[in-house]
Amino acid sequence: MIDTSNNSYFAHESAVIDNGAEIGDGTKIWHFCHIMPKAKIGADCNLGQNVFVANDVVLGNNVKVQNNVSIYSGVTCEDDVFLGPSMVFTNVINPRSAINRRGSYLKTSIKKGASIGANTTIVCGNDIGQYAFIGAGAVVTKHVPDYALVVGNPAKQIGWMSENGQRLAFDETGSATCPESGKKYVLKNSKVIEIF
Repeated sequence: MIDTSNNSYFAHESAVIDNGAEIGDGTKIWHFCHIMPKAKIGADCNLGQNVFVANDVVLGNNVKVQNNVSIYSGVTCEDDVFLGPSMVFTNVINPRSAINRRGSYLKTSIKKGASIGANTTIVCGNDIGQYAFIGAGAVVTKHVPDYALVVGNPAKQIGWMSENGQRLAFDETGSATCPESGKKYVLKNSKVIEIF
């Protein structure tokens, strides 16, 4: 059983947290998780059942990791990222059991506010832009722009999403309004920008 009396985070008694792991205030770590010693996890995160966090992984604040997700070395998630149930990160392009490629891990960055759906696969070396939305079951094989909505295998962009996770409908002037928040966005040169 883990003694969490001196910690500012919660860990279920079945979780394994190696000495040296950095875990922020208010974070919750649930059943059967394993956090390696060089992992860095921010404040107010939630790690569901059976989550693995490898050495050198960095999770920002308020990252939500659903059940059965393994986050391997080379992955960085900024604040407010959502990782859906059983989604997958890879860290080597050409794995072979008989060949050690530990020095060949590719880096993958998930930017602020991005959501990755259940059973999605993110092929290593491909960054996910801020507030991007990856539909369930997608296989991401290239970089995803900020605010992009991508689905399928291989993943293809089919639209744009607001910071609130609502589909944006741009008019002929390149303007759109989030139906939930009322925030306004412009689409210019294939890039979405929020108007303050």
